[in-house]
Amino acid sequence: MSLSPAFLDELRARTSLSGLIGKTTKLQKAGREMRGCCPFHNEKTPSFYVNDDKGFYHCFGCSAHGDAIKWMTDQRGLPFIDAVKELAQVAGMEMPAQDRRSAEKAERAKGLHEASEDAAAWFVEQLHGLGGGDARALLERRGISAETARAFGMGYAPDSRGRLKTALKEYGDAKLVKAGLLIQVEGKEPYDRFRGRLMIPIRDARGRTIAFGGRILDQGEPKYLNSPDTPLFDKGRTLYNLDRAAPAARKANRVLVVEGYMDVIALAQAGIGECVAPLGTALTEAQLERLWRMVDVPVLCFDGDAAGQKAALRAAHRALPMLAPGRSLSFVTLPQGQDPDDLVKAGGAAAMEKLLAEPQPLVDRLWQAELAAEPLDTPEQRAGLKRRLGELAGQIADVGVRSEYQAEFRRRGDAHFAPQRKPFTPFQRGGKAPWRPPAPPATPEAKAVRAQGGIDRVLAKAVLAGLIRHPAEIARHVEVLGSLKMADGALGRLFEAVVDVALEDRRGDALDSARLVTILATSGFEAIASDLLRADTMPYTFTQRSGDEARAREDLDEAITILIARPEVDAQLAAATAAMQARFTDEAFERQVALVREKQALDARLANLVQSNEDARSLGTEGH
Repeated sequence: MSLSPAFLDELRARTSLSGLIGKTTKLQKAGREMRGCCPFHNEKTPSFYVNDDKGFYHCFGCSAHGDAIKWMTDQRGLPFIDAVKELAQVAGMEMPAQDRRSAEKAERAKGLHEASEDAAAWFVEQLHGLGGGDARALLERRGISAETARAFGMGYAPDSRGRLKTALKEYGDAKLVKAGLLIQVEGKEPYDRFRGRLMIPIRDARGRTIAFGGRILDQGEPKYLNSPDTPLFDKGRTLYNLDRAAPAARKANRVLVVEGYMDVIALAQAGIGECVAPLGTALTEAQLERLWRMVDVPVLCFDGDAAGQKAALRAAHRALPMLAPGRSLSFVTLPQGQDPDDLVKAGGAAAMEKLLAEPQPLVDRLWQAELAAEPLDTPEQRAGLKRRLGELAGQIADVGVRSEYQAEFRRRGDAHFAPQRKPFTPFQRGGKAPWRPPAPPATPEAKAVRAQGGIDRVLAKAVLAGLIRHPAEIARHVEVLGSLKMADGALGRLFEAVVDVALEDRRGDALDSARLVTILATSGFEAIASDLLRADTMPYTFTQRSGDEARAREDLDEAITILIARPEVDAQLAAATAAMQARFTDEAFERQVALVREKQALDARLANLVQSNEDARSLGTEGH
């Protein structure tokens, strides 16, 4: 079918926009326009205007804007062609000639809508008649009010093989079979498909009955029986309650997908009307596309049992190839053994809203499912997890979204399997237990860094001065200090001499600074030792002659830790920078940023050890 611009312009010209919108939205005259509260968002002060002369509506609150056709598609939720057909019928315009395929489809559907609507009306009559007592009792047990039953067109099919057939005999058996209302068995008379069931009509986006779902009243199988596929009804392309949920979803800016009819009906009765359900099958691509026409991120709210969660995961996998920027799914997991109907009966709409306040993003659902799929104790199993995640991300057609998922899965994998490192905590003084620096890293890389002399020479001089000031600390750190090559030349030789004196001194802690300097002087280190002990050259607490002795020792411990850690961080940062320059990846960039932050943290720790300016001035004239 070809719809020319001229045809569409004529259709808009013949349509009274205020009359169309006024059917569902209260409008008042405002000059040459009509004004009312916007149906697309909640407001108390009218900001929604309709201009018949110009043929458009506009909301100054949410910027909703469009013509008669857009009103039908956005507010009523109709497909474009259905919106045009409905407007053309009201305007008295003939639709353009159909192509052969469309004409054949229309011929097959001819009369089926009418038969389905008449069947729905007949089922409602039976529900409220003498034979509908058991069905009414079921509605009462399920807590469904008479008002809700009317709104959803619920009815009753008597337990008879021919009563509906007789009631709709003017359509003929062939048409009723084609509509899915009768069952045709070869060699036998057609008979009623639905018998002894509570009947729930299934409607299209325009609100026309196209099929039925029937629920058994007591025990028996199947519990629910749906119409077969017909020229009107394709269950893989239809969502139950779409006609009512579409406008509600646009107003609430969300749509919920639940498992079945009764969940939709219970939630609507509780005041949550933006709900739909698939019809006995897993969500299909066509149904997902229909959902995304309403909102960017539909919420899947399946039952809390294993079957419900498997259905949610199947939908997640099916959605992957169709993801696009801003377009995704989210999930709400119900308590074990409960469905939405159970939840609102126990806690009302508030219980459901509490869960809906924190939906789980699609990426979290996929990650958790794969993480729990099998043990991850061996390298092979961990590699299997990464492969599965890579395959999932690879299904996404959109390049940008695919790249983001790949990076996110890599980041989560690295974080999950990375060795746990103790977080940095600022050095605390005044604690009961004395602080001890950690042993130096024993990795080959760390040993190589220290062996190559990559030590901060300025900090090394300060540490050496601190050890001479506080020789009792040498024994506490002898293992660490013995693994360091602090510097070449005289400074390095002095360091070795200081360690040797401490190790050879039999009195251990009794070795004081003056005695250590005297011993060093006999070995030719008097000048360099005296230079190190000049307070004005080094601003650290542990290099000063006087001050808080306990703080100075604690700060010296911290300085030794930084002296050990800094070269390894520098080497790793250099390697990460080179790797990123060779080939930029998100992983390499994140690694470089993390190391820069680690280096900055070490610098901040070192800055905390500096004597204040006032203290430094008061001690600046002192020497050894």
